[in-house]
Amino acid sequence: MSGNHNDHNHDHGHGHDDHDDVGYHATVKGYLIGFILSVVLTAIPFWLVMAKIIPSSSTTGIVLLVFAAVQIVVHMVYFLHMNSKVEGGWSMLSLIFTIAVVVIMLAGSIWVMFHLNSNMMPIHDMRNMP
Repeated sequence: MSGNHNDHNHDHGHGHDDHDDVGYHATVKGYLIGFILSVVLTAIPFWLVMAKIIPSSSTTGIVLLVFAAVQIVVHMVYFLHMNSKVEGGWSMLSLIFTIAVVVIMLAGSIWVMFHLNSNMMPIHDMRNMP
């Protein structure tokens, strides 16, 4: 046997080390920060709703959606470890594609429902039909 078989620095054909492109290493401190932010981003909207701090329900809904969006970002960064360096940027690209598809689907659904609502016959007209 030659000395080359005992060498542990194998190149697996990837052209990089297994840990070079991670960009973020999970730590207890990182998980703790993510957990604390998640609790705060849950407690504040709960308090806003239960104490009826904002009188308008539509404004309260918008504020809750903003808190939800921030919490999604916190979860992706601190728990899913997503950033532009992970997997050579492919996970970020797939996330952007997913967000684009969801926005198109939601906007399209709201658009269709709005136009269906405005173009449907009112109920009181249906009673007078022969």
